[in-house]
Amino acid sequence: MRIEGQTALITGANRGIGAALSRALLDRGAAKVYAAVRRPETVTDPRLTPLLMDVTDPGTVAAAAETAQDVTLLINNAGQGNGATHLLDGDLDVARSTMETNYFGTWSVSRAFAPILAAGGGGALVNVLSAASWWAIETAPGYSASKAAQWSLTNALRQGLRKQGTLVVGVHCGFVDTDLSASVDAPKIGADEVAEHTMRALENDADEVLVDDFSRRTRAALTGPIAGLHGIGF
Repeated sequence: MRIEGQTALITGANRGIGAALSRALLDRGAAKVYAAVRRPETVTDPRLTPLLMDVTDPGTVAAAAETAQDVTLLINNAGQGNGATHLLDGDLDVARSTMETNYFGTWSVSRAFAPILAAGGGGALVNVLSAASWWAIETAPGYSASKAAQWSLTNALRQGLRKQGTLVVGVHCGFVDTDLSASVDAPKIGADEVAEHTMRALENDADEVLVDDFSRRTRAALTGPIAGLHGIGF
């Protein structure tokens, strides 16, 4: 995909990875970037077009799709992380909320914009996933389950949207230096690095991005014994 001239929409574009993706698209000549967020007033970059959207609210998703009929590149970046629901204790409602955002939210937005991408010639759909898609995390099973479900959805979208010519890209990475991982004491990569790898994937029509060594090692381990995917120090 040639990024120059494209019209993109990024969910959760006002900070972290979403903000980095917005900058990267604009730097490569994107014609317009919709910043789809729950609070449009938090979008401070004047180059962005703020757009109200809560990915868990079907009404705002439908309204955003009605407004942004010119989108040719959709990036599902909005996500929720939590450590409040552990395996044997903690409120399950927190885990349900995480699944609602990361999995059903991505599904809802993708459904709403798939016809728009088709009308524009196919375009591309990017899901910002995680290496946690492939790890069982005892201290945050709700989060890892939501990312595993989101990865499965990405694979289904890749099959379902192939006939309309839509490139579907899954982006995997370990810890990223954002507000989401602020309390984590572990090596982290920068959000700009995630954005750069994502741009390269789009430009090369690649359907999977493994940003860091951790993600690459994890992906390779999927062909090994299942015990190899336990014991991560999250």
